[in-house]
Amino acid sequence: MLRPIDNYFLQQDEPVKSCLQYLRGHLLQLDPHISEAWKYGMPFYCYNGKMILYLWVHKKYLQPYIGIVEGKLIDHPDLLMEKRARMKIFLLDPAKDLPMPKINKMLKQVLALYQ
Repeated sequence: MLRPIDNYFLQQDEPVKSCLQYLRGHLLQLDPHISEAWKYGMPFYCYNGKMILYLWVHKKYLQPYIGIVEGKLIDHPDLLMEKRARMKIFLLDPAKDLPMPKINKMLKQVLALYQ
């Protein structure tokens, strides 16, 4: 039987599914201190046990995104706050190549908050 976190990724439609699965693998190989957890019904990524970000699909735009838990501490023009007090999101277009240099730059800033 599959874990809920595995089911989440497998139940997505393409191209969202491939986009999220790629990001999942990328996050898990990025740093040995990053782990994956199913919390609040969502796939979260933790650094030494602290939740740092999650992967989700925006209800309004139907686009996958990276949600950054302490997003308010990250200054980047492509991060959206919307109506959140603490978190910011980075929307992705699953029909295009992922902007990995931009994503990696943001992830570096996120990890710096916890190192």
